[in-house]
Amino acid sequence: MIEATGLSKVYGTRTAVDDLSFRVRPGLITGFLGPNGAGKSTTMRLVLGLDRPTSGTATVNGRRYHELDHPLREVGALLDVRSAHPGRSARSHLRILAASNGIPFRRVDEVLGRTGLEDVADKRVKTFSLGMSQRFGLATALLGDPHTLLLDEPLNGLDVTGIHWVRNLLRTLADEGRTVLVSSHLMVEVEGTADRLVVIGRGRLIADTETRRFIDGAQENRVRVETPHADALTTVLEMAGGNVERRSPDVLVVTRLKRSEVGELAAQNALSLHGLGDESGSLEEAFMKITGASVEYDGKAY
Repeated sequence: MIEATGLSKVYGTRTAVDDLSFRVRPGLITGFLGPNGAGKSTTMRLVLGLDRPTSGTATVNGRRYHELDHPLREVGALLDVRSAHPGRSARSHLRILAASNGIPFRRVDEVLGRTGLEDVADKRVKTFSLGMSQRFGLATALLGDPHTLLLDEPLNGLDVTGIHWVRNLLRTLADEGRTVLVSSHLMVEVEGTADRLVVIGRGRLIADTETRRFIDGAQENRVRVETPHADALTTVLEMAGGNVERRSPDVLVVTRLKRSEVGELAAQNALSLHGLGDESGSLEEAFMKITGASVEYDGKAY
């Protein structure tokens, strides 16, 4: 388990992380979200002991990172895919890490195989594409077979096949009972993968909850209606206090009215329906709504 308690980090006059407290539980994929500049990378660095907190604590399984006996065997991290020496091969870099952490060399070949890098294992990492570098970073994170993983933008640069592979890998790791924290800007992927979310803005906690609950809590109830009488039904619904959005000639999305109310109004006015159901919101919509006031760099459209 990863736990932050009253965690703060101040650089000069700028507060990057501000009294942040949350838990990342084992057996689940937890998405770590926030606008640019929210403090996600700083928080991960604090957990990994790469920066010292100004106040508060960040622990893994009850201990701070520098107190761990064999860090790579307890925590795997992907923060910077270009951190390896560019002149080394993937295999040699992993063997050096294995030797320094008491990890058997056979594990190097295992993670190279698991990440699909067997054929380029002896090539210098400076020749790797961004997608290959991401796979190499994941191989490094998995090297010690750790129980806890912190992954910063692991999908960046991957093609569709690679994204599908990472999604399945994360699910497998969580199902094995591991603690998995994933930071990503790809909301569609987070929505389809993460069981829980930790959302921050301007260094402060916004939400620590289940993914579906976060989405549902941010969205107004919406009803999707398919009807050949869209014009007439729109008039009826608006007179009843509904707000109607025309998606296509035969499809309406209604807010401010419940699904049952829409159906009753259509029946009372002899307007046939071809479809009627609640429409779920998306993580992207919920994220934009909840974090809007926390955006640090907000470009304006012209």
